Amino acid sequence: MRQANIDAPGVVAAIRRFWQRSYASDYVGFVLLLAVYIWVQFFFEPVHQMFRLDNRAKQYPHALVERVSAGENILVAGVGPLVVLIIWAVVMRPGVHHAHVTILGLLISLFLASLLTDIIKNAIGRPRPDLIARCKPEAGTPEHELVTIVVCTETDHHTLHDGWRSFPSGHSSWAFAGLGYLALFLAGQMHVFRPHADLARILIFLAPLAGAALVAMSRLADYRHDIYDVTCGSLLGMSVAYITYRRYFRPLRHPKCDVPYPNRADYALARAARAAKARPRDLEQQLEDEFSLSDHSEDESEAYLLTESGPARTRDHVETAQPP
Repeated sequence: MRQANIDAPGVVAAIRRFWQRSYASDYVGFVLLLAVYIWVQFFFEPVHQMFRLDNRAKQYPHALVERVSAGENILVAGVGPLVVLIIWAVVMRPGVHHAHVTILGLLISLFLASLLTDIIKNAIGRPRPDLIARCKPEAGTPEHELVTIVVCTETDHHTLHDGWRSFPSGHSSWAFAGLGYLALFLAGQMHVFRPHADLARILIFLAPLAGAALVAMSRLADYRHDIYDVTCGSLLGMSVAYITYRRYFRPLRHPKCDVPYPNRADYALARAARAAKARPRDLEQQLEDEFSLSDHSEDESEAYLLTESGPARTRDHVETAQPP
């Protein structure tokens, strides 16, 4: 009944077909994501938690020159992976669909991680380690009592209010959302998680993660965050990168982990064609086979030959294959 409504003539049915057989929903969601991100950036101020001037954890100096600035982080973890993916698409020519979902996934990963990070930052309002240096409290402020932002004399709006955006680390979440996504993509294209993968492939896979870790650690050296902020920001960025990557690609241990899921338009047409000549149970089995998430691959079957813990059917195959 639902399929008949979609295939029916008319403008409404055509819009439904376009919505279900294209990535329009992803792009609409991405535009909304950008709109909310800009709104949070310009119209939200963080909660200002109370603090004490004798709190040693908040007495670190305010570094005017950062080891990795916000602009440099955007270039390294945002523009850098994007350029790598574009060069890969031009050189390898994987197909429009493959290149499309790969780049779209990177952009969604970056801005989704940034939006979640900023929402948490503003909602919690945790003071940075250099808060007191930013605040410049007025003379006579009691040192052993909890005080609020009203004692601060800093006139620069961004410098002052950014002092309450410590948790989680935005640099860390952005770095792992971009470079972490690139690492997952490289792992899938090179089949890094297959048995006996080359060391060179593993090093290439780890390189973006090492870069993201260095960006995160720079925030500790600049006294902008503590280890708790950096760790949670890194986990947030990597989690978003993994979830976004898996929306378009199979698990990294899948035999076809280097190939994205089929194009929605092709899948919809194939499903409609099969539905016309297949029983519902047969169609369900066909779709299950096409979108199988099994981790078992041919390489693992070969690896089982060298172990005692492999499947029973593999051991039986070995015994029958041995000469009498």
